[in-house]
Amino acid sequence: MAAAKSAVVIGASMGGLLTARALSDAYAKVVLVDRDTLPEEPSARRGVPQDRQLHVLLARGRTALEELFPGLTVELARLGAPLVDLHGDVHWYNDGYRMSRADSPLIGIGIGRPLLEHAIRARIAALPGVEIVDGHEVLGLTASPDRRRVTGVRVRSTAGVERTIGAELVVDAAGRASRTPMWLEELGFRRPVEEQVRIGVTYVTRTYRRDKRHLDGLLGALTNAMPGAPRTGIVAVQEDGAFAVALSGVLGEEPPTDHDGMLAFADTLAAPQVAEVIRDSEALGDAVKMRYPMSTRRRYERLRRFPAGHLVVADALCSFNPVYGQGMTVAALEALLLRRLLVDGTDDLARRFFREASAIVDGPWSIAVGTDLRFPEVTGRRSAKVRFVNAYVHRLHRTATTDPVLGAAFLRVLNLVDPPTALMAPGIALRVLRGPRSGR
Repeated sequence: MAAAKSAVVIGASMGGLLTARALSDAYAKVVLVDRDTLPEEPSARRGVPQDRQLHVLLARGRTALEELFPGLTVELARLGAPLVDLHGDVHWYNDGYRMSRADSPLIGIGIGRPLLEHAIRARIAALPGVEIVDGHEVLGLTASPDRRRVTGVRVRSTAGVERTIGAELVVDAAGRASRTPMWLEELGFRRPVEEQVRIGVTYVTRTYRRDKRHLDGLLGALTNAMPGAPRTGIVAVQEDGAFAVALSGVLGEEPPTDHDGMLAFADTLAAPQVAEVIRDSEALGDAVKMRYPMSTRRRYERLRRFPAGHLVVADALCSFNPVYGQGMTVAALEALLLRRLLVDGTDDLARRFFREASAIVDGPWSIAVGTDLRFPEVTGRRSAKVRFVNAYVHRLHRTATTDPVLGAAFLRVLNLVDPPTALMAPGIALRVLRGPRSGR
């Protein structure tokens, strides 16, 4: 297929970077626009407030990034990011039950968001035909006289200079603050229906110098929130010999940011390793707090009319409760989808993309929302299926204390390698129904 003329991507965070990579095979020119002045070295920036929070790259996310950027795993390892067996190297406490560990092929990367984004941005900047325009805010879309096709974006620099960047395709990767719903109304189209589940997550992250004696020499620990215990704690290895500790609470439960307060919070968790790291390790910086009010899914696939030359991706399409670590992986899977669809051309691209992206989102959305609906304070429809699945998964966690096969099955679903339905396979269901072996 001959390369199309040009494309513009709004937002140079992870979603935008991965989208630019997908577009670079099909478009002669790709312009990546971001309102921040992007740092030359790995560092947090204002436009990505979650930069300083703990991030987890799921196993499927790592392999998806490897498809988009061959050799990236080795490059990140050379930059000091450890590889992590997500079943064998992590203490998992699910619903208070400690999962039996086992070696697995589920490999993640212990890396902070700034370093990961910096490494990918360097790859993007080196691609022929890609231009990164930072320090520019996107003011709105431009369109054809009949308003049926998007033709570019209007931007304004930090110096106040406004101009138009023309494009045959404009992709909104601006995250949760996406203005596409408003822009659609301005062009005479309907807004998408939004599904929201308000969970009220507050999370705090602090990094510590890693002591290999902690966590029994392993690389991570995690305990989840559940009804009656609305607190989560995570320890994850990072680059440069560090552990990141993230504490979170839901529905008004807020972790403190001072040492004593964080330690007292961690002491209430099922995983003792979290408090161990806070108590005995040297802090490498201050704790940083962030709030996330709700998961939001915008149903663009249900719109009957949508302007040609426009797409919405990543968090602008669906943003998940960050505790489940799904955002970057879903963005990478959407980028792979877009690259595949462009092989067949740009005709009817929006309809094709939104339909298949919806299928990508369905699994992680059901995991995040279904789990959040366990809390009676969360507003949402609890179908008989949701209630059954939550009870079934709770029993799975109890049985996984002595059955590593169940732990592996759960982690494959959590890491988006298998669909949630895999947990209902006959062999898995039989193990769950038998319950845990005695003596544990």
